[in-house]
Amino acid sequence: MNNTMSSSQNVNLAVTMNILGLFGISVVLLVAFYYQLALYDLPCPLCLLQRAGIIMIGFGFLFNIYFGIKNAHYSLSIFGCIVTGFVAMRQVSLHILPGDTGYGSTFFGLHFYTWAAILSILTIIAIAVIMPLKAGNTDSTRYTPPALGKVVMWLFAFLIAANLISTLLECGSGQCDDNPTFYQLLKK
Repeated sequence: MNNTMSSSQNVNLAVTMNILGLFGISVVLLVAFYYQLALYDLPCPLCLLQRAGIIMIGFGFLFNIYFGIKNAHYSLSIFGCIVTGFVAMRQVSLHILPGDTGYGSTFFGLHFYTWAAILSILTIIAIAVIMPLKAGNTDSTRYTPPALGKVVMWLFAFLIAANLISTLLECGSGQCDDNPTFYQLLKK
């Protein structure tokens, strides 16, 4: 009985950590939208690819919350971290020369692509800490996500839709501008 209680606590802790992970990913996307909409700092094509990678990270957490804890879901998040990290490091390498001011606004003194690289590394470390908490497969036929998990999942789904719409407005049906200054479909 004590082993069952410990297993249940580990699963609950793992689900809670996944909810926090998905909430953190949602906050990152919200900050990016704030800069995009309030400060009119439109994302470049590499920035959009980083957002796609960050969304991929979030999907791993979302699947763990919705379907139960599975290593395959963590693999999706780790793959998202790798994609985000590679694209972010590519953008860092484009702006590494002395005198280059970088692209876009900064947040606490670092550009968003630098933060994306840092986020990727820290998320892989966090997943490495969370993975052992899973004491076994949860029975997906009996599993229901907690209420807070459902709220965070809806927030994340809204942010995915908002990213899709804003990308379509920014790029139109063609290739995105390297240094976007207006929304292609809105012509402003």
